[in-house]
Amino acid sequence: MRLGEARRHALLLGAGTLVVLALAVASLTVGVFDLSWRGLLEGGEGRLDALVLLASRAPRTIAVLLVGASMGVAGLLMQLLSRNRFVAPSTAGTVESASLGILVAMLLAPGAPVMVKMLIAAAFALAGTALLMTIVRRTPLASPLVVPLIGLMLGGVIGAATTFIAYRFDLLQSLASWTTGDFSRVLRGRYELLWLGGGLTALAYLAADRFTVAGMGESFTKNLGLDYRRVMVLGLVIVALVTAVNVVTVGNVPFIGLVVPNVVSLLVGDNVRRAVPWIALFGAGFVLACDLLGRTLRYPYEVPVGTVIGVVGAALFLFLLLRRSARVG
Repeated sequence: MRLGEARRHALLLGAGTLVVLALAVASLTVGVFDLSWRGLLEGGEGRLDALVLLASRAPRTIAVLLVGASMGVAGLLMQLLSRNRFVAPSTAGTVESASLGILVAMLLAPGAPVMVKMLIAAAFALAGTALLMTIVRRTPLASPLVVPLIGLMLGGVIGAATTFIAYRFDLLQSLASWTTGDFSRVLRGRYELLWLGGGLTALAYLAADRFTVAGMGESFTKNLGLDYRRVMVLGLVIVALVTAVNVVTVGNVPFIGLVVPNVVSLLVGDNVRRAVPWIALFGAGFVLACDLLGRTLRYPYEVPVGTVIGVVGAALFLFLLLRRSARVG
């Protein structure tokens, strides 16, 4: 990258960071309780403002940022490893597999710590993603659109089995909380697991070059002296853990891993090391904007962020799908 281009890239990234920070400050002020910044600075009667800020508003905003950034990067990893731009945790059965894992944990070990349930959900998510990769490798592909269709069908089968089991054991209400993304229940002490997703996002950035090489195929990777299987396993483990952490903590937030990497690719190109910070930033800003929209549309009531992103993300997905189809045609 030339010096002028690098400086321009850094300036744009800085401007994007300022926009996300402005959205984060707006997120801290929106809510039923009228938060007073003057009260926070003066103390005394402002202690209630401080309590609301530290126990509810700040944890919620941090959770939104972590979910948006980590799910966006997880989607990029899946697209690199499957060599298909329309694959993401929400279209590959990964989210449905994680929900099935949580349900199994609820049935077999209802009193287990959250970390144990998260690990069980991650194991199921990893198995579901690996199953999709196996099916894709053995399927003669006529079009890149076939892969997400296979993922959606696999996710539908796993989701139907999960719903049936939840119905038989009277756990449909609990299942609904994992399948609909909602940040309204995020409080201090109930979201810290999401920092693990932030750490995994940083790990994905450090290994970005290896994932780029793996995305060019097994033979190419082996010719460069890299262990293709080990890179694949690392990528799938990161995707499974990020998905499990997010589903356990806030539920399924759809379309982030699908639309965010594709939009960033249109704007800054396919250089993975350069794209990862943009994907993390754009993913965090996208979820933050949708969360603010859901909190203000029917104020003082709230529309779950999973519903808002479902509508906005579906529109973006259709745009990308039609744009891709026009290119193929």
